[in-house]
Parts: sequence; structure tokens; C-alpha cells
Amino acid sequence: MDEVSHMADLGVDFGTPKLDIGKLRTHKEKVIGKLTGGLAAMAKMRKVTTVRGVGEFLSANHVVVEETTGAGQEKTGVKKVLAFKNCIIAAGSQAVRLPFMPKDPRVVDSTGALALKEVPKRMLILGGGIIGLEMGTVYSTLGARLDVVEMMDGLMQGADRDLVKVWQKMNAPRFDNIMLKTKTVGAKATKAGIEVTFESAEVGVAAPAPQVYDMVLQAVGRTPNGKKIAAEKAGVSVTDRGFIPVDIQMRTNVPHIFAIGDIVGQPMLAHKAVHEAHVAAEVIAGEIQGNKELAASAFNARVIPSVAYTDPEVAWVGLTEDQAKAQGIKVKKGLFPWTASGRAIANGRDEGVTKLLFDDSPEAHGHGKILGGGMVGTHAGDMIGEVALAIEMGADAIDIGKTIHPHPTLGESIGMAAEVAHGSCTDLPPSKK
Repeated sequence: MDEVSHMADLGVDFGTPKLDIGKLRTHKEKVIGKLTGGLAAMAKMRKVTTVRGVGEFLSANHVVVEETTGAGQEKTGVKKVLAFKNCIIAAGSQAVRLPFMPKDPRVVDSTGALALKEVPKRMLILGGGIIGLEMGTVYSTLGARLDVVEMMDGLMQGADRDLVKVWQKMNAPRFDNIMLKTKTVGAKATKAGIEVTFESAEVGVAAPAPQVYDMVLQAVGRTPNGKKIAAEKAGVSVTDRGFIPVDIQMRTNVPHIFAIGDIVGQPMLAHKAVHEAHVAAEVIAGEIQGNKELAASAFNARVIPSVAYTDPEVAWVGLTEDQAKAQGIKVKKGLFPWTASGRAIANGRDEGVTKLLFDDSPEAHGHGKILGGGMVGTHAGDMIGEVALAIEMGADAIDIGKTIHPHPTLGESIGMAAEVAHGSCTDLPPSKK
């Protein structure tokens, strides 16, 4: 909807969109069904037995599962004990629920928000992180007005401020209030909506007045499920916060029990979990087969990319400019504005920026390897993988800049940013000496 909203200015008018929330929800459920069905089919092809239910350890070699059915976690009353030689714990995390929030259908977490039951008129996002802003983007485009409350001094923490600034300028019309350095301290369910009370996180600063919302999205983080699986019965160590410590092979303190994903620590990202899972499976398979090379597998990724699937998307990987400053690491920056990208201009979306950071320490002798990169703009998430690959391969600005990128694409902005860092970019005005 957002992508075609400017098309009338170009001579192609779609008219005002008509929303059928039921159809949209059905489409979403079809997509999920196709994906989960595909996983189930692949498991069957590989002769994997799946048991659905709520599980916990009985011992270091046994798990008990209370079987479930239906669309939720409806228990059938059947319990099954499974014996194992090796185990991988992948029990994930769940959204943090603030204790003072009322139990009311108008208060949702990211799972509830994805149910897309209705579009609220006024929506509050508790927490200015990626998940809340992604869901806020969806509901805003469907017609909701947004408020966001965040304890820190900026939204989308983790990404560089210059990238977030571009996103925030583009998204300003979605928000009525962006309440930074503000805590949510109370909420009550009323007939009119959920009445939420705020407090300033700064001493001596007045708090925003209480507000009433049709929907409140709790997006203040996720907590690992380590405390919910009776790990102590298997002798597996769990931290006070519910994380399970593992080594570089994803092995817990119990040698034949491994753990992967959200439950082993940050970042809580699916693409990290899959790579960790491959390591654990390879180690187990290697030990069973007596294959030393496979058994020596380890999780040693240099970097893990992050993406905010907002509009525009914000993506970053490796060292950020903020981190470089904080750590005293000297970097050379290559910044390419999309106002000089033919594809971005043709798309009517030239607000974006691509930024690469190279090692500029004296030891690098002017040929520093890439340390990090970030971008804001349409399809940024589709392109950040190239920057991750460049870091993993130890590329420098010449490697990236002299790699011929196809034109006209958004991806060539990566090559251009490298040329800027190198000082050989002819697609921008010459820099003033």
C-alpha cells in the first residue's frame, strides 16, 4: 500500500485502497500454512518423528511431552515419554509481559498483533525497538494512528542514528506522539479503551498526560524459556534470566545436550538460530559417525546482520559508527546517498543511504578491511547480505568497489559507497579538499 501511494503523481492512479481485513488475514494464514506445511513435509522425507506438545526434561536422557491439538495449546490428556541419546534444546523465547498491564484482548504482544483481528483507531507501542516499529508500520498503513513510548533517548537502538534519522523523518506522519526517555507505569481497562499512565525517566521532567488507546502493543523485549523446561532434572545449567550457556559447539554443561536460538542469548534472530542449529546437528552427527571433521563444527560467524522490516527498511551488520566511536576504533567511512542512485530516483524512493566502514588504523596502511556497514531504504534487508559476506571474506574498499555491480540497481550503492571510501567515486560531486 505504501509503495504505490505516490503512483498517482506519476500518472497511475489506483484510487483509495479498500481494506478487507478478513481476506488479508486469510492470506497471512495461507502463507504460514505453506511454510509450516513445507517444514513438516521435509521432516517426514528425512524420517523425522514429530511429537507436538508441551515438553520438559525428566532426566538427562528422557523428556515427557503433554500432547496438544487444535490451533493453540489445547492439551489432549496424553503424556508421552521420549528417550534420547542426544538432545538439542530450541525452546525459544516469549514476549515480556509487564505485570501492571491488564489482561484484556486490547493489550497484545507481537503474536497477538499478528492475529490482525481489527484495526484500532489509536494504538500505543510500548518499546521503540524493531518488533514494535515493524508492527506499528503495518497497523499505521491499515489506518491506525500511533504513539510510541521508549525509556531510552532514541528509537531502534542498535542502528546508527543517521540511518534511524532518515527512517524517522519518513515515518513522522504515522505518529501523534513519540515519547522518549519515558516509562509506562500503569494501565487500566475502561470501556473507552486502555488508559495508560506515564512517568518521565529524567528527574524533574514532567511526564506526558495519561492517554486512552484502542490497542496497546507490548514490545519491550523477549525473555528466554530456559526456566520452563525442567532443565535442572537433566542437570543443564540455566542463568537467572533463563538463558542456557553453551560453548562454541552449542554444547551445554551436559555433553550430550545442546542448545540453540533465543534460549542461548542475543541476538534473538531466526537466521542466527538456524546456523547454530546446523552446528549442533553436525557435531552430533560427526560424533555418531566417527567423522572428526564434522564433529569439529563450531559457530564462528564474524557478524550477524540485523534488519528492521519497516518502510523504509533499516539494515546493518558488523561494527556501527556509534560502536566505533565508543570503542575508539578509527574507521574510514564511505557514504553513498540514494539521491545519486538512478534506480532509487526512478522508484520515487531516493531518501535512502548506504554506508560502509573500513579499518583506518595506522596498521591498515590505508588498505583497511571492511568492519561494518548499514543502509536505510527500500529493500535494504535484501542487500545487507553482501556487506556481511564482504566482512566474512575480509574485503577492502577496492575489492568491493571494483566488483562490477549491475546498473540500474539499488545494490550498486554498495559498490559506490566503497568507491567513496576509496576516493574514486565518479557518481558524486568531487569532495572539497
